[in-house]
Amino acid sequence: MIDSRAIVSPQAWIDADVHVGPYTLIGADVRVGKGTWIGPHAVINGPTQIGCDNKIFQFTSIGDAPQDKKYRGEPTRLEIGDRNVFREFVTVNRGTTHDQGVTRIGNDNLFMAYAHVAHDCQLGDQIVMANCATLGGHVTVGDWVIFGGLSAVHQYVKIGAHCFIANNAAVTRDVPPYVMAIGQPAVPHSVNSEGLKRRGFSPDQIRNIRRAYRTLYRSGLKLAAALDELERAARDQAEIVPFVSFIKQSSRSIVR
Repeated sequence: MIDSRAIVSPQAWIDADVHVGPYTLIGADVRVGKGTWIGPHAVINGPTQIGCDNKIFQFTSIGDAPQDKKYRGEPTRLEIGDRNVFREFVTVNRGTTHDQGVTRIGNDNLFMAYAHVAHDCQLGDQIVMANCATLGGHVTVGDWVIFGGLSAVHQYVKIGAHCFIANNAAVTRDVPPYVMAIGQPAVPHSVNSEGLKRRGFSPDQIRNIRRAYRTLYRSGLKLAAALDELERAARDQAEIVPFVSFIKQSSRSIVR
């Protein structure tokens, strides 16, 4: 199922069930799992591990060297899970030795045309990056996050699960779970309640999350005092626990 016009390194491992289109280049130290479809004119370099049932469209660049002036050719890698879709001109870079040495992408993510995932990023599952959305190096993204078109995230920023990053947003600080962020620089706008409904959160859970959001962003409390209130709420509201944990672990400070 490899087109005769594709160029595949003898040092690559491609499952027999993989489709590779014409004029695609697959380099050494690339592993591709069963059911993956790779279109024409894609470039995949290693060390890169790609799971099962992914779709990689034409003109993508997957697993090439990081765009980091400190990079000196050290052996770093890219790990991609299952059932991801990489549309036209998506670029994903390997990690650097200035972090864990690996860029990781989970499962069931959609990367629309021209999206970019920089070196050392750590992405969860069910993420959507719309056209031209860009992640700087060392960015961490939780599950079920949606990035609007032309949005950009500063290096080392963390985005919590179920966030919605609006189109054209410029994210320079950490965004807690459930939050919708807009603007340049991005600021909190509201709770991503529509996304939570679609994912099965109950009305009571969404109400509790909205109350937590108001405590953090609308009560006028300083962060330490707001966090005390949120910790009390989290004792019997499990959906608030990720909110509290994220704020405590934030290293760049959260959007306010």
